[in-house]
Amino acid sequence: MDSPRNVTLESLSALSVAYCLQRLSRASAGTWQVLDAKVSYGTFEDALRQHDFSKPAAAVYVGLKGRSPLTAMMLFDPGDLDCVSRCYTGQSFHKAGELTPVDEMMLVELGNMVLNALLSALLNSLKKGFMPSVPRFIQGGLPELAGELLSAAGIKTSFRIITVTLGMRSGGCSAKSEVFALIPEEMALELENLRPSPWPPPKG
Repeated sequence: MDSPRNVTLESLSALSVAYCLQRLSRASAGTWQVLDAKVSYGTFEDALRQHDFSKPAAAVYVGLKGRSPLTAMMLFDPGDLDCVSRCYTGQSFHKAGELTPVDEMMLVELGNMVLNALLSALLNSLKKGFMPSVPRFIQGGLPELAGELLSAAGIKTSFRIITVTLGMRSGGCSAKSEVFALIPEEMALELENLRPSPWPPPKG
């Protein structure tokens, strides 16, 4: 059972991503929703083990280095890219069996929106300013993705792991994606003590 202290982080993370997906549902061809949110503790590898790596994953990640490094990654199953494209653009440019530059551009754009919504919610709640990080794309198994997160953070340690699972649907297709944010324990404790409201509610 999750610790009661994680409820604040779960709520803040789930609702900030949900607000982003609500706007996305209005602007895109598909319906997007948060399916689950949970908080755990561990390393980059522990976070990524929650994803099914029966095939190399396609991922978008951002990293904010500093005294309190923040990293976040959005993972996709390559087999779902046709559906992801249909949900996002209304049509698919994906070619079965290969990842195209168009696929990569679409995932980076989508990941940038979702990851920045989550990281902004966390940092704004702490009244911490930050320079948006350029999202990067990677494809590979768990070791490759964990290595990229380590490089982005600049430090190997254990973090509070926020995991948000989101679903998308358009017509007869559906797909899922996992979003991981890894935050230092001291930052997690500060957020729990503040008990912030979700940032920011959408207008209209």
